[in-house]
Amino acid sequence: MEMEIIYSFEPIINQESRVLILGSMPGVQSLREQKYYAHPYNHFWRIMYALFDNARGWSNATDAMDDYDSRKQFLLDRKIALWDVIRSCSREGSLDTNIVNEQTNDFKNLFIRYPHLELLAFNGAKGFNIYKRKIRLESASIAYLLLPSTSPANTMKFEEKLTHWKAILKYL
Repeated sequence: MEMEIIYSFEPIINQESRVLILGSMPGVQSLREQKYYAHPYNHFWRIMYALFDNARGWSNATDAMDDYDSRKQFLLDRKIALWDVIRSCSREGSLDTNIVNEQTNDFKNLFIRYPHLELLAFNGAKGFNIYKRKIRLESASIAYLLLPSTSPANTMKFEEKLTHWKAILKYL
């Protein structure tokens, strides 16, 4: 039995973006809802709000990601872009360890279109390792940072994840 091919989303990005946060591939719930980091136990959105001391914004937006457009705008207003390393793959469930037959997104053209990017921040090791292995685009003007995954599969405490993620602030 052949597994279904799944596809990632278009990037959330604009010309002011300086930091590009890269996941591997959206999980099952994110794909179903067509929203980045839709799983309620994923720490991504909570970390983004905490980085900018916007706990009020987080508490107002926790219920079922009902204000997804505001969340996307929150990132863009802070010069943060969002995308995935993988364009398509097959995977049973949501775990990165189950990803097979991955095809990567077109970073060469993304970098041409958005020349002001200064940092690629990888949300977990899977996307970082695939990027290094399959894309290998080197640029003196773009830094790379491997951060702990915000996934609920990563059992690191929220406060510890947040401490690591604060490293992106110096690029904004």
